[in-house]
Amino acid sequence: MSRQVDALVDRVEGLRRFVELAGPHLPSDRLAPARRVIDRAGDRLALSRAHTVVALAGATGSGKSSIFNALAGEELSLVSLRRPTTGDAHACVWGPEKAHELLDWLDIGHRYGAVDEALTGLVLVDLPDFDSVDTEHRIEADRLLELVDLIVWVLDPQKYADRVLHRQYLAQFGHHRDITVVVLNQADRLNDEQLQACLVDLGRLLEADGLVEVPAFATSTVGRPGLDRLRHLLGQTVAARLAALQRLSGDVAAIVADLEPLVASPGTHTEDRSIAEDLYRALAGAAGVPMVSRAAERSYVHRAVRHTGWPVTRWVRRFRPDPLGRLRLGRRPSTSDEPVAATSIGPAAPAEAAALGLALRSVGDRYGRDLAPPWPDAVLDAARSRQADLPDALDVAVARTDLGLHRTPAWWRLVGALQWLFIVGAALGAAWLVLRYALFVLALPEPPAPEVGRVSLFTLLFAGGLVAGLLLAVLARPVVAAAAGRRRRRVESRLMAAIRRVGDDLVIEPVVRVGRDYAEARRALLDAKELR
Repeated sequence: MSRQVDALVDRVEGLRRFVELAGPHLPSDRLAPARRVIDRAGDRLALSRAHTVVALAGATGSGKSSIFNALAGEELSLVSLRRPTTGDAHACVWGPEKAHELLDWLDIGHRYGAVDEALTGLVLVDLPDFDSVDTEHRIEADRLLELVDLIVWVLDPQKYADRVLHRQYLAQFGHHRDITVVVLNQADRLNDEQLQACLVDLGRLLEADGLVEVPAFATSTVGRPGLDRLRHLLGQTVAARLAALQRLSGDVAAIVADLEPLVASPGTHTEDRSIAEDLYRALAGAAGVPMVSRAAERSYVHRAVRHTGWPVTRWVRRFRPDPLGRLRLGRRPSTSDEPVAATSIGPAAPAEAAALGLALRSVGDRYGRDLAPPWPDAVLDAARSRQADLPDALDVAVARTDLGLHRTPAWWRLVGALQWLFIVGAALGAAWLVLRYALFVLALPEPPAPEVGRVSLFTLLFAGGLVAGLLLAVLARPVVAAAAGRRRRRVESRLMAAIRRVGDDLVIEPVVRVGRDYAEARRALLDAKELR
């Protein structure tokens, strides 16, 4: 028995893990029966295993109360022809232990005791009539049918083929064949031929209900064939002490069969990273990555010209705003612990917002397409779960990205130094020419000046400095443009890396988590499945 208990506990644990994994993704009412079974199994295993709860269930007039009284040896449950006959459940406990905790759990108030060594440990319950005209009686019968360890269905020759009995009750116990017994009571009213015909027809009906090989035999409390066979079967059941485990095992099996369609598909597609590429492009559009990368290119040119341009004219650049400055970008990025100022990129345009919405739906559809319903809906909900957080997250990602524009390249400094060297040379030459002109006007002798060929050195410095500086600025322009293009591509790459992280954290990870939960829930349900 210990191995059977351990096996049942393992199956219940598998069902519990399934509910835990599937709970956040599936409708709660779909998992409510599984939760009830888990709670019921825990409660029943914690109660007395020395007692076996057997319920006598039947329609009005079937004689189940008479069987209850006959087995107990005295009139404990009311027997009457009026409807309803049995309104409240009655319980009789055989043996010295009264099973109070078990009966409290069953919530049965009418309790009696009986002595029969062969039936010690039996808790026999006379249920209210399941076809009672009183709704409360039917509800009480249905409640106890979910809790008892073994059910004896008491049928009578007139109503044993009742459609309600078979469709709403017996047919629902296909997973509980081990704890189901059917007796055709009041057999004393039939002759041998009639009794045999009824038993054959009853067997056919039970087979149609899925209750193959369920014990089915005749009983009577006033004549042949009596209750000896039923008493013997109850004695064997009580002695084996397996009915409670078989009942719970059947409960788990029934729930697993009901839940299996929810994880019928293997679901092997959820780790395909290529699915996210369209999402990354849509996120980049919504975050303004193309605009920022173009602004970074123009900003590179703007800053390069301020460092390498012709000093005579490049001061004009100081009056032009930095293209990245307009977006509140380009500064040295703050650390992850420091607050970051919002950019002025602005919200996504309607077309970009629509493209992002379509991309989110595409991610949900493609990640969930290999999962069994209704998991694809859960995947789509996960893909959209952080949609409201995306704009701020994208803005922060762009603001924190190091665009690499706060550093001054060494070649800018070299070109800038040459420009100033040329302008200083031009200034020296200009100063000498001015001085020479002033001396000429004052008719003073000119000081000697070195010459290069037939041209004065200072004249050459003046003209050469201006021309060289202007020529250097012109030659630097294509180099700046090429470098700006490379910088734009590098900025775009860095921004896309940041965008991918946002997409992974807020979109991909939630949908992948659903896929993982699906796979683990599927394995958990396989652990809970009964192997026959």
